[in-house]
Amino acid sequence: MPESGLSASGLPASLAGLAFTKGHGTGNDFVLIADPGGERVLTAADVAAVCDRHRGIGADGFIRAVRSARLPEGQALLQSDPGAEWFMDYYNSDGSVSEMCGNGVRVFAHFLLTEGLVQLAEGETLTIGTRAGTKTVTRVESGYAVDMGPWEFIHPDHAAAKAMDAVVNADGLEVPRPGLSVSMGNPHTVVALAELAELAATNLTVAPSVQPEPENGTNVEFVVPADPLVVDGVGLVTMRVHERGVGETLSCGTGACAAAAATRFWAGRDAPNEWAVTVPGGVVGVRFLTAEDGREHVELSGPAVLVARGAFL
Repeated sequence: MPESGLSASGLPASLAGLAFTKGHGTGNDFVLIADPGGERVLTAADVAAVCDRHRGIGADGFIRAVRSARLPEGQALLQSDPGAEWFMDYYNSDGSVSEMCGNGVRVFAHFLLTEGLVQLAEGETLTIGTRAGTKTVTRVESGYAVDMGPWEFIHPDHAAAKAMDAVVNADGLEVPRPGLSVSMGNPHTVVALAELAELAATNLTVAPSVQPEPENGTNVEFVVPADPLVVDGVGLVTMRVHERGVGETLSCGTGACAAAAATRFWAGRDAPNEWAVTVPGGVVGVRFLTAEDGREHVELSGPAVLVARGAFL
């Protein structure tokens, strides 16, 4: 007999019969559901069961599409941006709530479009609500480009003085490495490595230790700058990431933005504004631009793919 609250499949009985979609952005994969009225109550255990790669559907994250007016966080955003009709209710694979996911936003926009919940022609934009504020998504030929908003140092005084503000220990690295903490609406700590062999030898099945650790934990990116760093005006880096609440993923959109921001800072004032970040799941584009609010924003671009539809049993 199934446990209380579970269907015969072992997944949450509250989801039985509900349609889901599986999608990914450069290998960073998600289970998505449409819940416009915000009627579904999700627990951390529910999300973890669905995202389990052996007993569930399997994913790095779980995304619920809900109208912003149906969530307290969304209602607050609508007061300043009435165009944010849809809210990306995002969870890590362990069931913990996360502020944002750059790859997830692209897949979320593609899901809304495919489900007929929005209309979005190439070149048009869509405003999406997230726990890190509203994000503007533009449909482009290669997929979707997302204005991720402004980036900033988590410890600005320390970063400006020494270009590093943390010490990171990771399995497979012989000695601790300095890191730089960057916020993209969620926390990141970026570590530069010297060569690709060193990057490959780093074991990210074990969570790196970061000291001092940001209050709510941090995602950790290990980055190898290309040699030469800039080709045809585009900066080139290769990255692997350990996401808090998930583990190593094939891609991390906010992590790619943080990695480009840190590398650009280390490279100095002549560093380019456009970057190509290679992750295990592919390549994403990162661009720095001055927005209407006068602050430097980061734009993330890349593909979004939906691979399957089904229903929970």
